[in-house]
Amino acid sequence: MIGDKDSDHPVILPMDAHELDIWRRMHPSYDYWCGLQLGGCGGQLTDRRYTNKVCHFAHHATAPICYRTANGESSADHLFIKRGVRRLMDKRQLRGKVQTRDLGNGPGDAVDVYLTESRRRLRFQLGPVDYRAWRGATDELGADADDIDWIFAAEGQITQQIIGSHGYCLRVRCETVGGERRVHIGAEARDRTVAWTPLEECALTASGIVTPHVEEIRLSFPRPKPSAFPVQGGLVFTLAPEAVAPADSPFTLEGRHLLVADVKPMDSPIVRTVISLPGDTAAPPSEHVYRVPDGARILVAGNGREWAVEANRYMRLNAHDAQRTGLWTPAPERFEPPAVRPPAPARPVGQPKTPAPAPVPARREVSKTAATAPAARESLTRPEIVTALRDALAQCARERATATWEMLAQVIGPALVTYSLDDRCALLVEVDRPLREHVPVLSALIRERGASLSYLPSVLARLGVPHAEQAASLQIRSWAVVESERAFAAYATPSRAMSARYVLIPTALKARQRPAGRRIASRPKPSSVTRVRTLLSQLEQLRPRLQGAMARQSASKAISGGQAWLAHLDGADQPAQQQRKLAAQTPESVIGRLERATSAARDDIKAAEWLTQRKD
Repeated sequence: MIGDKDSDHPVILPMDAHELDIWRRMHPSYDYWCGLQLGGCGGQLTDRRYTNKVCHFAHHATAPICYRTANGESSADHLFIKRGVRRLMDKRQLRGKVQTRDLGNGPGDAVDVYLTESRRRLRFQLGPVDYRAWRGATDELGADADDIDWIFAAEGQITQQIIGSHGYCLRVRCETVGGERRVHIGAEARDRTVAWTPLEECALTASGIVTPHVEEIRLSFPRPKPSAFPVQGGLVFTLAPEAVAPADSPFTLEGRHLLVADVKPMDSPIVRTVISLPGDTAAPPSEHVYRVPDGARILVAGNGREWAVEANRYMRLNAHDAQRTGLWTPAPERFEPPAVRPPAPARPVGQPKTPAPAPVPARREVSKTAATAPAARESLTRPEIVTALRDALAQCARERATATWEMLAQVIGPALVTYSLDDRCALLVEVDRPLREHVPVLSALIRERGASLSYLPSVLARLGVPHAEQAASLQIRSWAVVESERAFAAYATPSRAMSARYVLIPTALKARQRPAGRRIASRPKPSSVTRVRTLLSQLEQLRPRLQGAMARQSASKAISGGQAWLAHLDGADQPAQQQRKLAAQTPESVIGRLERATSAARDDIKAAEWLTQRKD
């Protein structure tokens, strides 16, 4: 530091002897100190000139013992940032306060800026921070401010959280230029690219720091998606036609209806809120009550104060069930007096009575569709049959059970048994459409003589599953087993993380990928393959939260090994030596390695959480 031990004026000494000579001639009156704001001892320093090694500062012989560990160029970044922000505030004629903060790791952990007129805070976060610490600091800084801008030195989980909410995140870095560090502000986009702008070229206004690239991202970034939480047990609702959803709601999305409704989750009181429904059909009439059997989600806006309900599938309740919900009461019946028929004209005396002509039966027209497709139970329409079939399969998933087509017909209607294979295929496609990665295909739960449906490949092909009709029957069976386990996980109470969907490979491609003379070992049981996929999914979810280097290395190694083993089973092209090693591995050994890595990962996360609680 220049001046004294309490100074906040940092300097970087030139490392070249010639440059140091120029520096001395330019600043003959400078004296240097191991500044307290750098975490130093406060003793005086001298500049040492060398021609055979780099020039550097050194303590005087009378200086106290110094325990400063961070002495690199970046150790004074907080002071260069503080000075740069002060200059920018003076340039923009903004009143406020700039101060450095020690958050437990040293005086260079953060720089706080408070803009008085706009009641806005800026936090330059230079030290490490986790979500809980970030959330607590946000609450602390927001106690006397209307808004907060975070500018981070390093990319991490918190920066990705902010990018997901706002479309960008502000970053800061310093570059050495002569005897100081030049501050740059970056705008990190969703693709993790960062556009850097020198601090002196940024705009510091009442709304915070703005770079040219921030404005570009703001204009192109769509409305952030709200957080979503599943509703267990389903719900019922009826629309409130007299209420109108706010036009500026954070839940407004293209292709969806946003309506006000009275909603009653299972075993909960009725509440009025906003409900988001699919927009590909007209909004349902408000005079009925509807049930959402599964898939409903609670949406929470980024501010944490607004919420809504999202439903993608719903069915109308009959009058009896609707009345039991408390959301609907039938209208009172009005008494209509019977119509009085006029008396028949008198028949002249002696005229014979003419018999009335027999009624001609009305001709019943049979549509072309009805003549070719089987008729379902008269009380259910086609959409209601689809909904009932989806509900029945969802209930099977909750009970970790499978069903046959005949069992489903007993629940939905006996006419279902008369459906042809083409009609059954078309019906199942409607049940599972559209195909989504995080939604299980319920058709996989239907069994036929103990195995998957013979026409399941046709269903999967029409849903858009790649290579469904070119895959071998053994692959289709494995696909159905894995997808059934995914359905059991999704509909469990509480729901569990699903494994990755089984990838089908065309038979011709597998034969082409298999080296000549390669011996194919007996394929492991589908349950073992499913267990490997489940452990891989769990370990991949835990890996970003790991703190210890050994735990991260162990998790990455186990994931790579498990993925290579699965690829070997599917006939992927691999080096011959690797193929021999993978062929020699048993499912039990692969599962054991993944289980040990998963256990170690959980222990590492628990230890990190314990240390965080100790710090708090």
